[in-house]
Amino acid sequence: MSKEHTGDLQISWDDYHRSIESLARKVADSQWKFDQVLCLARGGLRPGDIFSRLFKVPLAILSVSSYRDAGGTQRGDLLIANSISSTTTNLARRLLLIDDLVDSGITLQRVKEWLFVQHPEVQELRSAVIWYKADSVQRPDYYEHYVADNPWIHQPFESYDQMTLDDLKQSNYTGIANGR
Repeated sequence: MSKEHTGDLQISWDDYHRSIESLARKVADSQWKFDQVLCLARGGLRPGDIFSRLFKVPLAILSVSSYRDAGGTQRGDLLIANSISSTTTNLARRLLLIDDLVDSGITLQRVKEWLFVQHPEVQELRSAVIWYKADSVQRPDYYEHYVADNPWIHQPFESYDQMTLDDLKQSNYTGIANGR
């Protein structure tokens, strides 16, 4: 992770993957057993997929959105999808909820409330994120980085937010190969 002159954090693909793997070790070291991963899309998709593979448990996906305006940098109203996508009939009793970060904490708080109302089969729920910001109203059960000064975190996949397919075609963009 590196800070640019604006105080924002710039995350490389290597740092991103190392952080997910380190977070997985923390969860494993806690010895808490869960039966399924529920990731919050979009930011939690990559960590959720990796956790599902490492812990050998099914993956479920819940789409949520609050950062839609100004190229994904301005928070709006939280939208929670009507349903969860999963290959299992019901959510598991012990569920690990994964997202990339907890910023204000509102998403984590509201999703937890929604889950217990909509899915009473869930008996035990814990949360894991890569970045936990100081301004959050919710503390995740597991986190890799505590961020005290609340910078904007530029994750490596954000370059796709500003790109069009024409840009990709014209530039022969290979962001992953170039370490972006």
